[in-house]
Amino acid sequence: MTSTNIRKPKIYLETTLFNYYFDKDRDAHADTVRLFKEIAEGKYEAYTSFYVIDELKKAKEPKRGKMIALVEQYGITVFALDKDAEKLADAYVEQGIIPLRYRMDGIHVAIAALNDLDMIISLNFEHIVNRKTKLGTAGINALHNCRIIEIFSPMEVKT
Repeated sequence: MTSTNIRKPKIYLETTLFNYYFDKDRDAHADTVRLFKEIAEGKYEAYTSFYVIDELKKAKEPKRGKMIALVEQYGITVFALDKDAEKLADAYVEQGIIPLRYRMDGIHVAIAALNDLDMIISLNFEHIVNRKTKLGTAGINALHNCRIIEIFSPMEVKT
């Protein structure tokens, strides 16, 4: 009997997950905590970005510090600023997939695509976890020879 090496899924954690981790009254809190636990157990390689950290820094203390501490606590790799991701996000905006006002949501998807991740996990149902964004970003990514990213909420990701 031979064992096969199965690559761990590489996931990008969008800003909302860090927020829901501490919001015990939110419906998705338990699923978000479960996902972080699975990261700690080594079921996923977790990534986020400077853009997420920058968004988290806008929160008030003590929650801000707690959310940022999750990155180190769970060994989450942080991607740096990325001009190519910003350009890809601009393509999402130009095609009407992501509104200009929410360009940052497109940057999150673009970073995952450009860094060969498997999934972006988010609880932003308005601009990220929805059919329009899934189909639209897939089309733009294909045109730009980028990976097509699966977009899920933590409730949809189960190991």
